[in-house]
Amino acid sequence: MTSSATQGIKTVLHPVSDLATAKAVYAALLGVPPHTDSSYYVGFEAEGQHIGLVPAGGPQSMTAPVAYWQVPDIEAKLAGMTAAGATVKEPAHDVGGGRLVATVTDTDGNVLGLIQDR
Repeated sequence: MTSSATQGIKTVLHPVSDLATAKAVYAALLGVPPHTDSSYYVGFEAEGQHIGLVPAGGPQSMTAPVAYWQVPDIEAKLAGMTAAGATVKEPAHDVGGGRLVATVTDTDGNVLGLIQDR
């Protein structure tokens, strides 16, 4: 296993049209209140899984849920994936707290997320 191997899907973001209703539905599903609760993002932690709700798909213009694969080296993973045929949709950038995220599309147009915690 190399340093650019995945550590699994740890985060899934869901675009929502009604944040208040979605928050109630996901809290009922997960059995926990959100740990992050703002007008632009609501996040839950349940059994080591992070579930995020993004109003109107956020600045990423998400139209469907996006799974984020945890990786130790996001730039190495992006390089390997693009060499294999993926296209960078959203380059790696810091979203706060040292967390880097990026998205790519595979050859069928599916959006795949990458996340690295520093």
